[in-house]
Amino acid sequence: MRAGDRSGRTPQHSLEEAVSLANALPGLDVAGGDVVRLPKPHPGMLFGKGKVAELKQRIEVDEIELVLIDGSVTPVQQRNLEREWKVKLLDRTGLILEIFADRAATREGVLQVELAALSYQRTRLVRAWTHLERQRGGLGFVGGPGETQIEADRRAIDEQMVKLKRQLAKVAQTRELHRAARAKVPYPVVALVGYTNAGKSTLFNRLTGAEVMAKDMLFATLDPTMRAVELPHGLNVILSDTVGFISDLPTQLVAAFRATLEEVLDADLIVHVRDISHPESELQASDVDTILEHLGVSDEVTRLELWNKADALDDEGRATATNLAARRDDVYLGSALTGQGLDALLQRIAGELTAALREDVLTLPFAAGRARAWLHDEGAIRSETQGGDGTRVSLRWTERQASRFAATFPDLLTDPTKGTDDAAPPAAPGPWHP
Repeated sequence: MRAGDRSGRTPQHSLEEAVSLANALPGLDVAGGDVVRLPKPHPGMLFGKGKVAELKQRIEVDEIELVLIDGSVTPVQQRNLEREWKVKLLDRTGLILEIFADRAATREGVLQVELAALSYQRTRLVRAWTHLERQRGGLGFVGGPGETQIEADRRAIDEQMVKLKRQLAKVAQTRELHRAARAKVPYPVVALVGYTNAGKSTLFNRLTGAEVMAKDMLFATLDPTMRAVELPHGLNVILSDTVGFISDLPTQLVAAFRATLEEVLDADLIVHVRDISHPESELQASDVDTILEHLGVSDEVTRLELWNKADALDDEGRATATNLAARRDDVYLGSALTGQGLDALLQRIAGELTAALREDVLTLPFAAGRARAWLHDEGAIRSETQGGDGTRVSLRWTERQASRFAATFPDLLTDPTKGTDDAAPPAAPGPWHP
């Protein structure tokens, strides 16, 4: 059931997405869906009395056990509607949490979803126990008022959230070790991002030969997957498939997205996969850009767009998309399913990353052991020789690595081709140009 409509989206398309979300949860048999227009949401029941009675009759006739509302439902509204309809009710956030809980495969994914679910449940406690009186604490008749049931439940949830955060901190330490190990492999990272069900996993499977779950289903992929791929010109890269985005992303899941998208934050190039056959492709693309911005992805990272599912367009739609793509130099029209248009995209990716990789020669003072270790950890050193004035290292690294080196060791030198420790530091951290 879609209550109201999201900004810029047609109610029917929003309802279709909500039905797809419901179908993504195993064990659910969707009996139908309706758009309910709400000029003004009722604070107690969300809907007016007449609509509540009408829906109750349909629920009883169809023997419905679960009602999904594609929107935000307050705890009071949820409680009242469940009592009136005698069914279980989930809003959009609750449904997405259920899907994430079902799909999370890694230890960190499970913990993040549990933490998000507890945060969501904590908000559900508001006014949910107003029928309970305050309990008395202390001994005999002396003690003052004790805590209410809602306070006890909130305290229990807070304690569990603290435990989960501690476990996540330990998992994060392990992940940092894994990322440090990957950093020693001097391969650029190419991250696939896009709206859920845009075809990222299909593209990932075609390019890597992997068998990542790829279905016509929202959130078919949750945990990120990474594989090494050889591109044209013999360039090796790490390809990363990520969880799909969605509009109205619940705030409780932002942390989970951040955890699964850390590789995107460090990517050397991002490929935005768009379902160009979808009627609201532009709005979906806008949602992806907004989430990337909220996650802190730098605008300096090269972004390319694959307008995917071109094979699903009719002749007129394909001609229109071809003309629009031709006007931009960062867009490639193709199909991950058939392979159409992918060769040109891969050539562009290889060209961008080959240009991004640079070779420099750097002389480090013998006392700069930490800087030398940093370069080794980054996998940037190709060879090194000892000289009278220090260690001469041959580097093959990206502009981003050069910028990070400048920011980390600004007092060493400004130009990697000038190996002197008395060079003036740069005015601001940035890439060097030998």
